[in-house]
Amino acid sequence: MKKERVVIIGSGPAGLTAALYTARAQLKPVVIAGDKLGGQVSLTHEIENYPGFPGGLSGAELVERMKEHAESFGAEIVFDMVTEVDFSKGSPFIVKTAGGETYSADAVIIAIGANPRELNVPGERENVGRGVSYCGTCDGFFFRGKDIVVVGGGDSALEEAIFLTRFANSVNIIHRRDQLRAGVQLQKRAFENEKISFTWDTVVEEIYADGAVNGVRMRNVKTGEVRDMPTEGVFIFIGHDPNSDIFRGQLALNDRGYIITDERYRTSVDGVFA
Repeated sequence: MKKERVVIIGSGPAGLTAALYTARAQLKPVVIAGDKLGGQVSLTHEIENYPGFPGGLSGAELVERMKEHAESFGAEIVFDMVTEVDFSKGSPFIVKTAGGETYSADAVIIAIGANPRELNVPGERENVGRGVSYCGTCDGFFFRGKDIVVVGGGDSALEEAIFLTRFANSVNIIHRRDQLRAGVQLQKRAFENEKISFTWDTVVEEIYADGAVNGVRMRNVKTGEVRDMPTEGVFIFIGHDPNSDIFRGQLALNDRGYIITDERYRTSVDGVFA
């Protein structure tokens, strides 16, 4: 068993920032990064709105620099997956990994975030960064003058669709129902935007690409009609799922599965932060 003062679970910007601060405080944190570095930001093809990088850089490059910064002060980054925790007896806390390691930690910082829900259709994962995106503010700039689609009907979908009209030639919102779930004011803004159109009662079943996205196959859920729509971008906003399953029964979660914290990021267990 490895005894540590601080174990940080997660290696996105939040986890690496926590690593930097705890390392500078001489706490020698261990970051259990998962199987790859960076969390959601690593999916971003190019970032042009992060201060200090006027030329832009990829999400992978950004988190690599964050990693190097944290390591320069003594943080240790371990590429492994946390499979089990035991917070029931208080500090020291037990953290077990897929690689067979067991850590005993005086404090634990959880920075695992949430994953955007995927459509789980052919052509989706393999075209992330080539026309498929889960972040309009990250990637909208790269779709200037293009015709794109947004999948979803909630607040996030409409907010992002409205934002994307700053760049895109047109935005078609594909929604599986015949009415939106978003707030009334957001709906009003979307309906009044000349660049936005709607495809109702429809789901995306496949994303086409030839080096880059060039179309989607859709099915009407009421009529069963299947048709294709040319598009140069697919932005998916159908919700997020927190990565909190291993903490069920260990920490208080809300009804959506997110870890409950106070204003100082303390969880229901003293010494565990999120």
